[in-house]
Amino acid sequence: MPKRAILAGGGALPQSLLEAGDAILVTFHGTPVDARASRQIEARFEQLASLFARLKSEGVTELCLAGAMRRPVFDPAALDTGTAALMPRLMAALQQGDDGLLRAVIALLEEQGFTICAPHDIRPDLLASEGVMVGEVSAALHADAHRAAAVLAALAPQDVGQGAVVAKGQVLAIETLPGTDAMLEFVAQTCPNSGGVLMKRPKAGQDLRVDMPGIGPQTIAMMQKAGLSGLVLQAGGALILEREKVLARAASAGITLWAAP
Repeated sequence: MPKRAILAGGGALPQSLLEAGDAILVTFHGTPVDARASRQIEARFEQLASLFARLKSEGVTELCLAGAMRRPVFDPAALDTGTAALMPRLMAALQQGDDGLLRAVIALLEEQGFTICAPHDIRPDLLASEGVMVGEVSAALHADAHRAAAVLAALAPQDVGQGAVVAKGQVLAIETLPGTDAMLEFVAQTCPNSGGVLMKRPKAGQDLRVDMPGIGPQTIAMMQKAGLSGLVLQAGGALILEREKVLARAASAGITLWAAP
């Protein structure tokens, strides 16, 4: 069995993956992480070369990127020699969209000899399966979901986010760099109680090993605050974290939750 390390960001996903089996947890300076593990490494983005060397010395062959991370701001004084040599490449990657940045990160990790493992390879039970999980999909919800899917498909080549909110055929918000919670907060402030639909699905060509869309209980809480009525995920293309809490909160809030192809 390969020896695995989880490069952790915020949210519930890193801890969910640790529950599936033994792994080294890698946390980064300045990135809040809720997970805890018996074997843990604290690292800095400015010292990636040192991190790679340590992981190899521990026998790690497989890496899984999990959780939300902000784009790092590098402190030149903290750079190690190996990472300093990588800086032109890293800075160029940071100027790209999310997909471009993640492709560059994956290429760098694979060049170091690591295999990249997807979270859903470790926890396939987190994937959304096709069908209705809570509530009933009305004709209005279905129509708004269809509209949201068309909008996201049109924006995918521009490397814009994985989510959209549509109500009565009108696009209320598109997910951008600040993320889903920021989008839902915007909807709550500008178009409250619209009864619309939130769609979360991957962009075309997106590498799902490192950037699969996900939802959790906080998503449902933010949707309720925004006055939305439906949440549709792509079947096999989105993760549901803390599933029991998600389903219970959706039912309590009267939010229909389903996954479609």
